[in-house]
Amino acid sequence: MADVYVYRFIGGDCSAEANGHTRGRATLETIKAIGAPIMESQIVVDDAELDSGGFFWGSVANDTDPTEDAWNEIKSLRLRAAARDSEARNLADGAADAAHKYMLQLESRELRRQAKKLEDRCDADATDQCGLVGLGSPV
Repeated sequence: MADVYVYRFIGGDCSAEANGHTRGRATLETIKAIGAPIMESQIVVDDAELDSGGFFWGSVANDTDPTEDAWNEIKSLRLRAAARDSEARNLADGAADAAHKYMLQLESRELRRQAKKLEDRCDADATDQCGLVGLGSPV
């Protein structure tokens, strides 16, 4: 498993939604054949989240919804952390792999920290939207 960049894009016929974005995301290699990438829409995902055509399957029906984007990012962060954990476990305990193993473990912890921070923000936003701010945890 590896990190890959995916982008929203405008189709070859210049079709896009009202906000200028397409609903899906894909790798640059995939986009080259069908349109133009929107470079500022770049996100990092795990290659396991791509279909065989290079499309990011996490951006289904409503990718322009900020809440859906956030939960897709949380899922991706967790997948990327798990991939690093798996790679670190498969490394030998010898001195040659020790530095690489340590870096993988650091990256995994950082990715999980980012996912937790984003999840907490999403949970707080959901609570704010429900009018429960300042009321403590719902029962």
